[in-house]
Amino acid sequence: MRHNKKFNHLGRTASHRSAMLANMACSLIKHKRITTTVAKAKALKKFVEPLITKSKDDTTNSRRVVFSNLQDKFAVTELFKEISVKVADRPGGYTRIIKTGHRLGDNAEMCFIELVDYDENMAKTAPVKKTTRTRRSKKSAAVEAPAAEAPATEEAKAE
Repeated sequence: MRHNKKFNHLGRTASHRSAMLANMACSLIKHKRITTTVAKAKALKKFVEPLITKSKDDTTNSRRVVFSNLQDKFAVTELFKEISVKVADRPGGYTRIIKTGHRLGDNAEMCFIELVDYDENMAKTAPVKKTTRTRRSKKSAAVEAPAAEAPATEEAKAE
């Protein structure tokens, strides 16, 4: 029985699962957004958020702990130099999962997982709408049309 065991094994052995999550975490750190299934994204979120929290404290020990999980020194460097600076004031919740629908082949539920502070689309402010409106009604067009035609007819009569 699996009472109180909430860990998703993703249908893989422990070594395969840890290698897959480490590779996905490195890809997320390098590219800031990856597309995957919802189950893998939820498992990745639990895997990568403690590493991002650990990267806020830039010490030799924290670098070693993160490297032991990721096994990619370029990802570790990126995490400690760029990402930790951007998320320094955030108390948690560094990633966002957005569902995108179902995969065509096996109907698996797909999503993309991204780092919250690196999303350009959500970070931009909404465009400011114009406060002045132009109303187009027949009444206002009828009033302006004869006024515009009147000088033209007077000039024609003068010639």
